Amino acid sequence: MIFKNGEPKGDLNGFLDAGSHVQGELRFEHTFRLDGKISGRVVSDGTLIVGEAGHLDGEAEVAQVFVSGKVEGRITASRRIQVAAKGKVFADLETPSLVLEDGALFEGRCSMSQRASRAQAASSPPPKADDASDDRGGKVARLRMQDGPRRTG
Repeated sequence: MIFKNGEPKGDLNGFLDAGSHVQGELRFEHTFRLDGKISGRVVSDGTLIVGEAGHLDGEAEVAQVFVSGKVEGRITASRRIQVAAKGKVFADLETPSLVLEDGALFEGRCSMSQRASRAQAASSPPPKADDASDDRGGKVARLRMQDGPRRTG
């Protein structure tokens, strides 16, 4: 499995096959593939792959997660969350990078991680919106969504 940015998944060092169900807490290194069901908590600095038959019911704290199956609960990813076309996510998300492929289902709240934003802001202050330009010399507006869209009128 390769993420859209071309980064390889790393060493697969664990999996839970279809027809298996685990309750409790799972900790792993590198990459874990879930094709069965986990009810509980998943913790890792690595990558969690939820296959098409996979189901996570609970909480995940990982570096990145790729979802082709179903996730219910909460996901905190320090690098990215990617939901494939057949993926279904009914969860609250916190991550600096979220990728939803065409056909993916997401219901919940998403917070673009403030930790990543603060680290980036500390290294270089952002330009003013009217001073910013894109690669082609055009003006770029930097917007931040807070509490959803506002209605007028």
